[in-house]
Amino acid sequence: MNDSLIDRLVSRELATGPNGHERDDETDIADLGTFGFLRGSRERATMLELRKKDGNILAVAYGYIDKAEFNPSEGITLHLAGHKIRIKGRNLNVEAMPKVKLFEAITRHRVPWLREADEPGLLTACEKEAVIESIEW
Repeated sequence: MNDSLIDRLVSRELATGPNGHERDDETDIADLGTFGFLRGSRERATMLELRKKDGNILAVAYGYIDKAEFNPSEGITLHLAGHKIRIKGRNLNVEAMPKVKLFEAITRHRVPWLREADEPGLLTACEKEAVIESIEW
């Protein structure tokens, strides 16, 4: 117990950061196949990148999403200033990892990108895995 006051303060600042918030070293993106998930508990995406299998990509600002709907038989619909983005597939709101579901993660701005599955991806995906078959805008 020879820790000096300075040593204790420095170690506390290293653990929490200069602003007093806990450091979260998990700020990277988890690739869950169909979508990316920001792992840091305070992380939020500013835009949602929609990646089609043909190479087309559209990025939309989360701030412009007026409404998000999930219907198990129709998929996810995002409403943006008179436009609709439809995300069709299977298991779009099952746990991709513990406590992480695609629709819920979108509503919390934790998804930086979505990706349509290519043909091999559709065939090799397990029965309970979330799969995006198409993204329409």
